[in-house]
Amino acid sequence: MASVTFEGASRIYQDASVPAVDNLSLDIGDGEFLVLVGPSGCGKSTSLRMLAGLEEVNSGVIRIGGRDVTALPPRDRDVAMVFQNYALYPHMSVAENMGFALKIAHVDKDEMLKRVVAAAEILDLKPYLDRKPKELSGGQRQRVAMGRAIVRNPQVFLMDEPLSNLDAQLRVQTRTQIASLQRRLNVTTVYVTHDQVEAMTMGDRVAVLKDGVLQQVGPPRELYDRPINRFVAGFIGSPAMNLLTLPLADGGAKIVALSGDERIFPIDRATVEASRARGVSTVTVGFRPEDLHLTSPEQGWPIEVDVVESLGADAYVYGHVSLAGGESRDVVVRVDGRNAPQKGEHVHVSVIAERMHVFDAVSGQRLEGNPQKS
Repeated sequence: MASVTFEGASRIYQDASVPAVDNLSLDIGDGEFLVLVGPSGCGKSTSLRMLAGLEEVNSGVIRIGGRDVTALPPRDRDVAMVFQNYALYPHMSVAENMGFALKIAHVDKDEMLKRVVAAAEILDLKPYLDRKPKELSGGQRQRVAMGRAIVRNPQVFLMDEPLSNLDAQLRVQTRTQIASLQRRLNVTTVYVTHDQVEAMTMGDRVAVLKDGVLQQVGPPRELYDRPINRFVAGFIGSPAMNLLTLPLADGGAKIVALSGDERIFPIDRATVEASRARGVSTVTVGFRPEDLHLTSPEQGWPIEVDVVESLGADAYVYGHVSLAGGESRDVVVRVDGRNAPQKGEHVHVSVIAERMHVFDAVSGQRLEGNPQKS
């Protein structure tokens, strides 16, 4: 086991106008499960491949267990990687696939068999050791790929979207198995995914990347409850956070509906005054679907229901608010699944003020002022 450290690591591809990974600095603790997450092209897989030695590091340093591995070839880094496509040898049995790296390393046959059987027991693969990959399900093949990594007893596990080829039900089941296995083995693990639900449910900490730049890193709950900027706020959470850019008014941000209804989202005075002092006349307010609730016309602002997504106990109402001036903004509200409004219905909603988030409308950065309680 070992810690992992990125110190200002960058990767710039030839003829590229911007770095694929830009000045990444990140500390990953010994035995930690860290998830790199972000949209396609954000640099998460490139960061993982830099750690594995499969991509050149153009500037900065990467350390594993305190040792500088920046210029070392992959075989000398003591890491094991699990790929998206399994990368199993079709002509080899499960046991041969799992033990292949040990065979190449000239590990004694008895020791190799011992490690393969031990890994197979952990992964519930012992009955399949004599089968070929084509005789296995997708989930079983992925477990074989993980077993091949486990038998090497590496310092660090690297996983590059290992569940993306599985169907939805198997993906949920397998991600639970991976998280449980990592805690059992207590091996430092860096896991890449574009699925923020995977990131939130698996990682000890989550690192969010955008355009090659690290946006925020922290425990899943911290990213959900206190996103550092508008991008993280909109990316983390399913459904995504509602984000409305509104004009500032005395006491907060003002929403004016086409119907003429006006409501103030309360923001503390210091934040309002600081924004106005910088010549800013608008802010972006954000609120999770569960932090909205249906209320009376006198207390809320109106939305028209477009779609209702029923999930049993809960339902998500996808609607829009029509603003004065003819614009509209989409809004998602979580409601009681047994008392959900109908498509086309007009309802009124109100925000739990102390759970509202406020972001600079220009930079997108979080404004530190806390919303006032209504």
